[in-house]
Amino acid sequence: MSEESPGSTKPYLVRAIYDWTLDQGLTPQIMVDVKVDGVQVPLGYVSDGKIVLNLHPSSVGGLELGNEYLMFSARFSGRAEELIIPVEAIMAVYARENGHGIVFQADGSGLSPPPPAGDKPSPTNENPKQVNKNNGPHLKVVK
Repeated sequence: MSEESPGSTKPYLVRAIYDWTLDQGLTPQIMVDVKVDGVQVPLGYVSDGKIVLNLHPSSVGGLELGNEYLMFSARFSGRAEELIIPVEAIMAVYARENGHGIVFQADGSGLSPPPPAGDKPSPTNENPKQVNKNNGPHLKVVK
């Protein structure tokens, strides 16, 4: 069974971290692998094949967190864009302010710690493969 098959926990984990982040008064963000088929994002904001997107309700419109896709509209430099993100393209979901969340390993073999906290995350310095050095499943307790 692939990670994104109908029985996958990934879309549920994405929604759970999204909800938790908002409940804590934080800003939910996702890191997306733009090389995955079906990803529709403004390519001018992509760095190293990745893009970090703010999902806070004040930043997006019409957010749909489905089991197969995330869909929403957002403004980039004042220009409205419609974004479509297949769940399989989501590399991480976390709070911008403290980095708490989940980084999904590319091969679907488990979870690794979230990207480092920072005011302006940069996809170039958030490599999920470098975070988990033992390549085994790892869960982080989110308080």
